[in-house]
Amino acid sequence: MPFGQIVVGPPGSGKTTYCRGMKEFLTSLGRKVAVVNLDPANESLPYEPDVDINELINLEDVMARLKLGPNGALMYCMEFLEQNFGWLNDRLAGLKENYILFDFPGQVELYTHHTSVSHLLEELQRQEYQLVAVHLVDAHYCTDPGKFIAVVLTSLNTMLQLALPHVNVLSKVDLIEKMGKLAFGLDFYTEVLDLSYLLDHLRKDPFMRRFRDLNEKIVDLIEGQSLVSFATLDIQDTDSVSSVLKLVDKAGGYVFGEGEARNIQLMQSAMTADVNYMQYPLPS
Repeated sequence: MPFGQIVVGPPGSGKTTYCRGMKEFLTSLGRKVAVVNLDPANESLPYEPDVDINELINLEDVMARLKLGPNGALMYCMEFLEQNFGWLNDRLAGLKENYILFDFPGQVELYTHHTSVSHLLEELQRQEYQLVAVHLVDAHYCTDPGKFIAVVLTSLNTMLQLALPHVNVLSKVDLIEKMGKLAFGLDFYTEVLDLSYLLDHLRKDPFMRRFRDLNEKIVDLIEGQSLVSFATLDIQDTDSVSSVLKLVDKAGGYVFGEGEARNIQLMQSAMTADVNYMQYPLPS
Protein backbone atom coordinates (compact mmCIF):
# COMPACT_ATOMS: atom_id res chain seq x y z
CA MET A 1 0.00 0.00 0.00
CA PRO A 2 1.74 3.23 -1.17
CA PHE A 3 1.60 6.22 1.18
CA GLY A 4 1.74 9.85 0.16
CA GLN A 5 0.94 13.49 0.75
CA ILE A 6 -1.34 15.68 -1.36
CA VAL A 7 0.29 19.10 -1.02
CA VAL A 8 -2.19 21.90 -1.71
CA GLY A 9 -2.68 25.55 -0.80
CA PRO A 10 -2.98 29.03 -2.27
CA PRO A 11 -0.28 30.55 -4.50
CA GLY A 12 2.82 31.59 -2.57
CA SER A 13 2.14 29.34 0.41
CA GLY A 14 5.35 27.39 -0.18
CA LYS A 15 4.08 24.09 -1.61
CA THR A 16 7.04 23.43 -3.90
CA THR A 17 9.53 24.51 -1.23
CA TYR A 18 7.72 22.20 1.18
CA CYS A 19 8.03 19.27 -1.23
CA ARG A 20 11.75 19.86 -1.65
CA GLY A 21 12.36 20.26 2.10
CA MET A 22 10.16 17.31 3.06
CA LYS A 23 11.85 15.10 0.47
CA GLU A 24 15.28 16.00 1.88
CA PHE A 25 14.10 15.34 5.43
CA LEU A 26 12.47 12.00 4.60
CA THR A 27 15.52 10.91 2.62
CA SER A 28 17.72 11.69 5.63
CA LEU A 29 15.52 9.34 7.66
CA GLY A 30 16.04 6.56 5.17
CA ARG A 31 12.58 6.74 3.61
CA LYS A 32 12.48 6.21 -0.16
CA VAL A 33 10.73 9.26 -1.63
CA ALA A 34 9.35 10.29 -5.01
CA VAL A 35 7.96 13.72 -5.94
CA VAL A 36 5.18 14.10 -8.51
CA ASN A 37 4.69 17.56 -10.02
CA LEU A 38 1.04 18.04 -10.97
CA ASP A 39 1.27 21.80 -11.45
CA PRO A 40 1.38 22.51 -15.22
CA ALA A 41 2.44 26.11 -14.48
CA ASN A 42 5.46 24.97 -12.48
CA GLU A 43 8.31 24.55 -14.94
CA SER A 44 11.28 25.75 -12.85
CA LEU A 45 11.38 23.21 -10.06
CA PRO A 46 13.89 23.16 -7.18
CA TYR A 47 13.74 19.37 -7.21
CA GLU A 48 13.94 16.65 -9.86
CA PRO A 49 10.37 15.32 -10.30
CA ASP A 50 9.88 11.60 -10.73
CA VAL A 51 6.69 12.37 -12.66
CA ASP A 52 5.98 15.74 -14.31
CA ILE A 53 2.60 16.79 -15.70
CA ASN A 54 4.39 19.08 -18.16
CA GLU A 55 5.21 15.96 -20.17
CA LEU A 56 1.46 15.53 -20.68
CA ILE A 57 0.15 19.09 -20.83
CA ASN A 58 1.57 22.57 -20.27
CA LEU A 59 -0.25 25.67 -19.06
CA GLU A 60 1.29 28.10 -21.54
CA ASP A 61 0.46 25.81 -24.47
CA VAL A 62 -3.18 25.60 -23.35
CA MET A 63 -3.41 29.38 -22.92
CA ALA A 64 -1.97 29.95 -26.41
CA ARG A 65 -4.01 27.31 -28.24
CA LEU A 66 -7.36 27.79 -26.53
CA LYS A 67 -7.07 31.53 -25.83
CA LEU A 68 -7.72 31.01 -22.13
CA GLY A 69 -6.54 33.01 -19.15
CA PRO A 70 -4.32 31.34 -16.54
CA ASN A 71 -7.22 30.29 -14.27
CA GLY A 72 -9.30 28.79 -17.06
CA ALA A 73 -6.25 27.10 -18.57
CA LEU A 74 -5.31 25.56 -15.21
CA MET A 75 -8.79 24.12 -14.78
CA TYR A 76 -8.59 22.73 -18.33
CA CYS A 77 -5.25 21.08 -17.50
CA MET A 78 -6.70 19.39 -14.40
CA GLU A 79 -9.73 18.20 -16.37
CA PHE A 80 -7.39 16.86 -19.06
CA LEU A 81 -5.35 15.01 -16.45
CA GLU A 82 -8.56 13.57 -14.96
CA GLN A 83 -9.59 12.28 -18.39
CA ASN A 84 -6.11 10.85 -18.92
CA PHE A 85 -5.61 9.33 -15.50
CA GLY A 86 -4.11 6.26 -17.18
CA TRP A 87 -1.06 8.37 -18.10
CA LEU A 88 -0.48 9.22 -14.44
CA ASN A 89 -1.24 5.72 -13.23
CA ASP A 90 1.28 4.21 -15.67
CA ARG A 91 4.05 6.50 -14.42
CA LEU A 92 3.22 5.84 -10.80
CA ALA A 93 3.37 2.08 -11.35
CA GLY A 94 7.13 2.00 -10.89
CA LEU A 95 6.97 4.10 -7.70
CA LYS A 96 4.79 1.84 -5.56
CA GLU A 97 7.66 1.24 -3.11
CA ASN A 98 8.13 4.99 -2.60
CA TYR A 99 6.55 7.48 -0.25
CA ILE A 100 5.08 9.99 -2.71
CA LEU A 101 4.74 13.77 -2.46
CA PHE A 102 2.17 15.15 -4.91
CA ASP A 103 2.84 18.83 -5.67
CA PHE A 104 -0.49 20.34 -6.79
CA PRO A 105 -1.31 23.76 -8.34
CA GLY A 106 -2.14 26.78 -6.20
CA GLN A 107 -5.53 27.73 -7.63
CA VAL A 108 -7.91 27.70 -4.68
CA GLU A 109 -10.99 26.86 -6.76
CA LEU A 110 -9.53 23.45 -7.56
CA TYR A 111 -9.95 22.44 -3.91
CA THR A 112 -13.09 24.29 -2.90
CA HIS A 113 -15.67 23.54 -5.59
CA HIS A 114 -14.08 22.29 -8.84
CA THR A 115 -14.27 18.49 -8.99
CA SER A 116 -11.30 17.33 -11.09
CA VAL A 117 -8.80 17.14 -8.21
CA SER A 118 -11.23 15.33 -5.92
CA HIS A 119 -11.95 12.84 -8.75
CA LEU A 120 -8.21 12.29 -9.25
CA LEU A 121 -7.83 11.57 -5.54
CA GLU A 122 -10.71 9.10 -5.67
CA GLU A 123 -8.95 7.28 -8.52
CA LEU A 124 -5.68 7.17 -6.56
CA GLN A 125 -7.50 5.74 -3.56
CA ARG A 126 -9.00 3.04 -5.78
CA GLN A 127 -5.40 2.13 -6.57
CA GLU A 128 -4.94 1.72 -2.78
CA TYR A 129 -2.90 4.86 -2.20
CA GLN A 130 -3.08 5.93 1.44
CA LEU A 131 -3.13 9.72 1.16
CA VAL A 132 -3.08 12.71 3.51
CA ALA A 133 -3.90 16.23 2.36
CA VAL A 134 -1.38 18.82 3.60
CA HIS A 135 -2.94 22.26 3.17
CA LEU A 136 -0.37 25.05 3.42
CA VAL A 137 -1.35 28.63 4.26
CA ASP A 138 1.09 31.53 4.53
CA ALA A 139 1.32 32.54 8.20
CA HIS A 140 1.21 36.24 7.31
CA TYR A 141 -2.59 35.96 7.02
CA CYS A 142 -2.66 35.81 10.82
CA THR A 143 -1.75 39.49 10.92
CA ASP A 144 -5.05 40.48 9.25
CA PRO A 145 -8.25 39.36 11.05
CA GLY A 146 -10.39 39.45 7.90
CA LYS A 147 -7.91 37.46 5.83
CA PHE A 148 -7.43 34.92 8.60
CA ILE A 149 -11.18 34.26 8.84
CA ALA A 150 -11.25 33.83 5.05
CA VAL A 151 -8.30 31.41 5.24
CA VAL A 152 -10.02 29.31 7.92
CA LEU A 153 -13.18 29.16 5.79
CA THR A 154 -11.14 28.12 2.75
CA SER A 155 -9.37 25.46 4.81
CA LEU A 156 -12.70 24.08 6.03
CA ASN A 157 -14.07 24.01 2.48
CA THR A 158 -10.95 22.23 1.23
CA MET A 159 -11.19 19.62 3.98
CA LEU A 160 -14.78 18.83 3.06
CA GLN A 161 -14.14 18.85 -0.70
CA LEU A 162 -11.06 16.61 -0.72
CA ALA A 163 -12.47 14.22 1.91
CA LEU A 164 -9.04 12.97 2.99
CA PRO A 165 -7.21 12.80 6.30
CA HIS A 166 -6.10 16.41 6.54
CA VAL A 167 -3.37 18.53 8.15
CA ASN A 168 -3.59 22.33 7.91
CA VAL A 169 -0.24 24.09 8.17
CA LEU A 170 0.74 27.72 8.73
CA SER A 171 3.89 27.95 6.61
CA LYS A 172 6.73 30.49 6.86
CA VAL A 173 6.01 30.88 10.56
CA ASP A 174 9.63 31.95 11.07
CA LEU A 175 8.82 35.16 9.15
CA ILE A 176 5.57 36.01 10.91
CA GLU A 177 7.04 38.73 13.14
CA LYS A 178 8.34 40.53 10.06
CA MET A 179 4.89 40.56 8.48
CA GLY A 180 3.03 42.53 11.13
CA LYS A 181 1.74 42.45 14.67
CA LEU A 182 -0.59 39.67 15.79
CA ALA A 183 -3.73 40.66 17.68
CA PHE A 184 -3.34 37.55 19.87
CA GLY A 185 -0.75 34.90 20.68
CA LEU A 186 0.11 32.34 18.00
CA ASP A 187 -1.84 29.61 19.84
CA PHE A 188 -5.03 31.58 19.20
CA TYR A 189 -4.53 31.09 15.47
CA THR A 190 -3.23 27.51 15.48
CA GLU A 191 -6.07 26.26 17.67
CA VAL A 192 -8.63 28.55 15.96
CA LEU A 193 -9.99 29.68 19.30
CA ASP A 194 -13.01 31.96 19.75
CA LEU A 195 -13.11 33.89 16.46
CA SER A 196 -15.61 36.36 17.89
CA TYR A 197 -12.58 38.20 19.29
CA LEU A 198 -11.44 38.82 15.71
CA LEU A 199 -14.90 40.21 14.90
CA ASP A 200 -14.24 42.95 17.44
CA HIS A 201 -11.16 43.96 15.45
CA LEU A 202 -13.08 43.88 12.16
CA ARG A 203 -15.70 46.24 13.57
CA LYS A 204 -12.95 48.83 14.01
CA ASP A 205 -12.17 48.69 10.28
CA PRO A 206 -14.38 51.20 8.38
CA PHE A 207 -14.44 48.98 5.28
CA MET A 208 -15.02 45.63 7.01
CA ARG A 209 -17.67 47.14 9.28
CA ARG A 210 -20.01 47.13 6.29
CA PHE A 211 -19.88 43.31 6.24
CA ARG A 212 -20.50 42.78 9.95
CA ASP A 213 -23.50 40.45 9.51
CA LEU A 214 -21.72 38.40 6.84
CA ASN A 215 -18.60 38.02 8.98
CA GLU A 216 -20.66 36.93 11.96
CA LYS A 217 -22.40 34.24 9.86
CA ILE A 218 -19.06 32.99 8.52
CA VAL A 219 -17.63 32.75 12.04
CA ASP A 220 -20.76 30.89 13.21
CA LEU A 221 -20.34 28.42 10.33
CA ILE A 222 -16.64 27.79 11.08
CA GLU A 223 -17.15 27.35 14.80
CA GLY A 224 -20.21 25.18 14.22
CA GLN A 225 -18.05 22.67 12.31
CA SER A 226 -15.15 22.85 14.79
CA LEU A 227 -12.83 21.01 12.40
CA VAL A 228 -10.03 23.45 11.60
CA SER A 229 -6.74 23.80 13.45
CA PHE A 230 -3.21 24.50 12.22
CA ALA A 231 0.26 23.14 12.72
CA THR A 232 3.14 25.57 12.25
CA LEU A 233 6.09 25.11 9.90
CA ASP A 234 9.52 26.57 9.41
CA ILE A 235 10.77 24.41 6.55
CA GLN A 236 14.40 25.15 7.47
CA ASP A 237 13.97 23.91 11.03
CA THR A 238 14.33 20.15 11.48
CA ASP A 239 12.19 20.01 14.63
CA SER A 240 9.41 21.89 12.87
CA VAL A 241 9.47 19.59 9.83
CA SER A 242 9.57 16.54 12.11
CA SER A 243 6.50 17.76 14.03
CA VAL A 244 4.51 18.21 10.83
CA LEU A 245 5.61 14.80 9.55
CA LYS A 246 4.44 13.13 12.77
CA LEU A 247 0.99 14.67 12.33
CA VAL A 248 0.85 13.56 8.70
CA ASP A 249 2.00 10.02 9.49
CA LYS A 250 -0.52 9.73 12.30
CA ALA A 251 -3.35 11.01 10.09
CA GLY A 252 -2.43 8.59 7.30
CA GLY A 253 -1.70 5.57 9.46
CA TYR A 254 1.95 5.38 8.40
CA VAL A 255 4.15 3.53 10.89
CA PHE A 256 7.82 4.29 10.34
CA GLY A 257 10.38 1.57 10.78
CA GLU A 258 12.92 1.13 13.54
CA GLY A 259 15.61 2.69 11.36
CA GLU A 260 13.62 5.92 10.90
CA ALA A 261 12.97 6.19 14.63
CA ARG A 262 16.68 5.79 15.32
CA ASN A 263 17.57 8.43 12.71
CA ILE A 264 15.12 10.91 14.24
CA GLN A 265 16.65 10.34 17.68
CA LEU A 266 20.16 10.85 16.29
CA MET A 267 19.14 14.08 14.57
CA GLN A 268 17.50 15.42 17.73
CA SER A 269 20.54 14.45 19.81
CA ALA A 270 22.84 16.23 17.37
CA MET A 271 20.75 19.41 17.53
CA THR A 272 20.71 19.29 21.34
CA ALA A 273 24.49 18.92 21.35
CA ASP A 274 24.83 21.94 19.07
CA VAL A 275 22.65 24.04 21.36
CA ASN A 276 24.58 22.98 24.46
CA TYR A 277 27.87 23.74 22.74
CA MET A 278 26.73 27.27 21.85
CA GLN A 279 25.81 27.99 25.45
CA TYR A 280 29.44 28.01 26.55
CA PRO A 281 32.04 30.59 25.44
CA LEU A 282 35.19 29.47 23.73
CA PRO A 283 38.26 29.46 26.03
CA SER A 284 40.42 32.56 25.67
